[in-house]
Amino acid sequence: MKRKRKYSVDKRAKYHINHQIRASHVRLIDADDNHVGVVSLSDALTMAHEAELDLVEVSPTADPPVARVMDYGKFLYQQAKRDRESRKAQKKIEVKEIRLRPKTTDHHRSFKVRDARGWLEEGIKVKVRIRFRGREVTYPEIAIEQLMGIAKELSDISVIEQKPNREGRTMLMVLAPGKKDAKG
Repeated sequence: MKRKRKYSVDKRAKYHINHQIRASHVRLIDADDNHVGVVSLSDALTMAHEAELDLVEVSPTADPPVARVMDYGKFLYQQAKRDRESRKAQKKIEVKEIRLRPKTTDHHRSFKVRDARGWLEEGIKVKVRIRFRGREVTYPEIAIEQLMGIAKELSDISVIEQKPNREGRTMLMVLAPGKKDAKG
């Protein structure tokens, strides 16, 4: 059986340009953002060709469709630039997770705490999860003690965002960066 090829969707495909426009008449906006009015497609293409620009269908659902005379390459570049800026402005909230068991040794826990300290210093939230197995679930105080011990070790650079709470067979706590010491 042959596989279907997956082709990447070209971002340019969302706008019809020049001879890709199928409407007989368009509402035309010229290169200076002046509303020309409803004209035939051939007249609009002629105006765009004379201005050495492209005719771009910006609103295909309107009746008649709205087309604008513009430099299509420049338009795509500016739109991509705006998209990049808006993505840059959005702050990605990242959460890292540490998984432990109620019987995790102090030595092993110290490695996990060291990792958490590094993440908190980078400004990343840390979720500390303790998973119960078998009858361990009957002793939640051990897990609470461990979680509070971790919170105490990291209290110089973090605050407890979500207090230890139980969700089924796990108990978790979320630490957020904060409270940096003013040394220097």
